[in-house]
Amino acid sequence: MKIILKEDVYNLGEEGDVRVVKPGYARNFLIPQGLAVPFTKGNAAMFEQRRETIEKRKEEKRNAAMGLKERIETLELKIPMPAGDSGKLFGSVTNATVADALAKEGVHVERKKIDLVEHSVKMIGKHKARVKLYESNLAELQFTVVDEKTGASEPKGSVKAEKEPSVKEEAVEEAGDGVDEEDIGEETAVAESTVTEDSIKEEVGEEE
Repeated sequence: MKIILKEDVYNLGEEGDVRVVKPGYARNFLIPQGLAVPFTKGNAAMFEQRRETIEKRKEEKRNAAMGLKERIETLELKIPMPAGDSGKLFGSVTNATVADALAKEGVHVERKKIDLVEHSVKMIGKHKARVKLYESNLAELQFTVVDEKTGASEPKGSVKAEKEPSVKEEAVEEAGDGVDEEDIGEETAVAESTVTEDSIKEEVGEEE
């Protein structure tokens, strides 16, 4: 069935667009909801007279979308969630969760327009989502999921232990400036060799 859209309909078209849809979709949803009218010569002529006004509204929507894109991409969004010590969430973050978090920041976006890069988020940390705006415009949203009790964004014990200095590095640090690293390297080799021989003797002694 051929129709003319009276309003923007997600994934279908914009105000004034002519579309062909299934008769049941048109008669049971689009037309009763006031979103479309049947395509007739009279309706087509009426929308053509309103063409300039419709185009002006579209331009306003484009400008609003660009402003919303900038707002979303500069937003430092934190989403508190219940989580265990390992950082795994008791549940998951969905597009509805993100939509609610954005609404609290004064950014209102339909959840169906939010696509999580990971589809569903089950760990604390940094994550990304794509937000569909007007026409083909997209906003890249970065958000951080934190433990609602501690505010942590990383699992406990996730900090890497510092690398222990080698025998050579300790020798260089103790010797200070003005010492040839080759000499230190030779001394280090002797020290390491001595350590190895001593450990072998200890092991032999224990076996005996």
